[in-house]
Amino acid sequence: MPFRNRIATVSHQRPRLGPLLYLSCLQYFIVQVVVAELWNPSYSWSRDTISDLGNTVCGSFNGRRVCSPSHDLMNLSFVVLGATMVFGSMLIRQANLGQRGSSIGFRCMEIAGVGVVIVGLFPENSVSALHGLGAALAFVLGNIAIIVLGVTLKLPLMLRVISICLGVLALAALVTYASSHFVGLGEGGIERVVAFPQTIWLIALGAYLMWSSRRRLSPSPWWL
Repeated sequence: MPFRNRIATVSHQRPRLGPLLYLSCLQYFIVQVVVAELWNPSYSWSRDTISDLGNTVCGSFNGRRVCSPSHDLMNLSFVVLGATMVFGSMLIRQANLGQRGSSIGFRCMEIAGVGVVIVGLFPENSVSALHGLGAALAFVLGNIAIIVLGVTLKLPLMLRVISICLGVLALAALVTYASSHFVGLGEGGIERVVAFPQTIWLIALGAYLMWSSRRRLSPSPWWL
């Protein structure tokens, strides 16, 4: 069976799986906290970047003291996050085939997910070009996806407005971040303004779709 048909079948048989994958993106925030707590000296949420948590060596990197003993856990978290973005978006897109605009948005999110996988496979101190490419795909296409989906998906007005505002905020922060203007937040702080909105949005959309599907579908185990 072609992969596309398999995705369609799974989406039909397990309509809550896509939203559940989005919800699982919560692990990304939990792992960051755990990995950061193991740093010595302590990790700075404003100075140090997210990728510093996955840096595989101890020493100086871009003017920062980096030492992440649990870097493997962080890089695994990146890969898992990216994979859930890809497959969650595929499944939810399959359930929204009649909406052309949303299909474009979900495809952008899928590519952004591939970028996050690349970030995890190639830490910042390994192949910097590939790491940068992965981060760029996630930062640009992921936040564009939020805006497109906020406009095109049939969501409550408040959730649509929040989606658009989050995407615009993140893209504006990306311009600031790319120009090395950290507006008092530090490099790590402004990077989080770029990166976190899309992950928060994925979790929020997953929760909303899970809740709405429970109202539409006949009773069944919550994970199906």
